[in-house]
Amino acid sequence: MSNVVILGDGLLGSELTTQTKWDMISRKKDGFGITDPSTFSLLLETYDGMAQKAKYDTIINCIANTDTYSTDRQAHWDVNYKGVAELVEFCNKWKVKLVHISTDYVYANSTAVPTEEDVPVHQETYYAYTKLLADGYIELRSGDYLLIRATHKPTPFPYEKAWINQVGNFDYVNVIAQMISQLIQSNASGTYNVGTQLKSMFTLAQQTNKEVLPTKKANNLVPGDTIMNLDKLNKHLSK
Repeated sequence: MSNVVILGDGLLGSELTTQTKWDMISRKKDGFGITDPSTFSLLLETYDGMAQKAKYDTIINCIANTDTYSTDRQAHWDVNYKGVAELVEFCNKWKVKLVHISTDYVYANSTAVPTEEDVPVHQETYYAYTKLLADGYIELRSGDYLLIRATHKPTPFPYEKAWINQVGNFDYVNVIAQMISQLIQSNASGTYNVGTQLKSMFTLAQQTNKEVLPTKKANNLVPGDTIMNLDKLNKHLSK
């Protein structure tokens, strides 16, 4: 397997690190900042202060502003779009493959059960908007990429209530991380919808939290329908 590094020590980044033992670089541990391209030097081999080559063949970007309730446009713009655009150009310059974690929220207002080829129409938050912008930039500009659209949840389900009116292909972080690592190790490229069988958030929650109570989401800050077509994923993983 090629030399891989994970950017970000959040829920997914930490789980991928645990499962694969790949290197991980983060803001807290290393001072890396996706909004500060000067810190990208942490990804390079240097000699006498001069960059010589990339340390890694593959960079997995798990860094994102995921606060769907936030109305701070600039905060989402800087992390989810501008920082990703800088990372794309860095990877192109140093001939590194970029694995970028997007979201199924980009399909929230699209056609029913969309494939990777259908036109995404994002859910109406700055989170979904900036994630969709980054997807487009990657698909346009990246020389070598794997773009993952998915949603992952902590396990066990940590909340007292779960929505019965949110449905999709989301799953627990350990399940999604395993599929992502399989795609990376099999050298998949392009855009992939990643998830498991269709379910409600309440049904998922019941798998690990028998005390969880059913409730309904009260607004559109999270989408009710993020169902995706998984044929491309399933065909690839069945090889």
